[in-house]
Amino acid sequence: MGIEDKSRYVNDAVELLKELIATPRVSRDETAAADLMEERMKQWGLNPQREANNLWAVSDNFDETKQTILLNAHIDTVKPVRTWTRDPHEPAIIDNCLYGIGANDCGGGLVTLLQVFRILKERELPFNLVYLASAEEEVSGKNGVERVLPLLPKIDVAIVGEPTGMQPAIAEKGLMVIDGYARGVSGHAARNEGVNAIYEALDDLVWLRDYKFKKESPLLGFSKMTVTQVESGTQHNVIPDALHFVLDIRTNEYYHNEFVFNFLQKHMKKCILKPRSFRLHSSCIPTDHPLVKRCIALGLKPFGSPTLSDQALMPFPSFKLGPGESSRSHSANEFIRIDEIEQALDTYLKIIL
Repeated sequence: MGIEDKSRYVNDAVELLKELIATPRVSRDETAAADLMEERMKQWGLNPQREANNLWAVSDNFDETKQTILLNAHIDTVKPVRTWTRDPHEPAIIDNCLYGIGANDCGGGLVTLLQVFRILKERELPFNLVYLASAEEEVSGKNGVERVLPLLPKIDVAIVGEPTGMQPAIAEKGLMVIDGYARGVSGHAARNEGVNAIYEALDDLVWLRDYKFKKESPLLGFSKMTVTQVESGTQHNVIPDALHFVLDIRTNEYYHNEFVFNFLQKHMKKCILKPRSFRLHSSCIPTDHPLVKRCIALGLKPFGSPTLSDQALMPFPSFKLGPGESSRSHSANEFIRIDEIEQALDTYLKIIL
């Protein structure tokens, strides 16, 4: 690919990302952004297919006897935080940085992987390519990648374009959210009556704070759980008769969510636990996988990621690799550098080819 061609693809990626920034696309409300992506993909001759707000395209010379690589990134964003000092939906390039909501998470990966697919879709390759722009990633929604995967060809491995500084995240922690409940009996705070739900929950909350999972992962470290929300009581002079808390659990590959839930249940003295879902498990890909070995040969350094992505819903090997930095995600004045997109385009092509 010549310098002029490369510049054209980088420019197309940046211009599309600017359009996406200007299009609000909070999870479960991505229709306008999906429409935009579909229109651009058609303009580039990619023949996209669509399910809800998920869009995908298959390489021209698809051969069922070959293995298939999925190139995936998500369309949606979180809501802008209040501390933005500029309009999050007004794209602005300042000192080689493109500012705007979703520029880093994960607009850079979304538009760059699309250019990779454009470049390679007509070539005779020893494998097939599928590009997927998925919805509802930020909320692990049922109408995102989970809905569309059954409609795709059989996938053998996926590259997920989350921001990793273009280093391969070959392992990822899982997530389980649990609601906990303690019951008491209401009464007047001035008299010795009632059963305080807060006091009922205290021993269990302290145990959750202090317990440490024993098995440490070389890439992901220890599994971790954190009580992140607590609510109880109605006013100062009423003994609270109910308490609700939320427990955030990030598991490494040694602990399945179902096992962790059953283990925690056995250790609760007063609280009742209810899981919201078991579906978001930890994921990893072997270091001897050909694509990971290719990354290492190019000088990239595999690592484990504590943040969740659509990988948790993929029943095949996958790893995260994308432009931008995870530390910028969900932050005020989010940005991606233009040279990060340019570098990503080069790196993706070197890994795949």
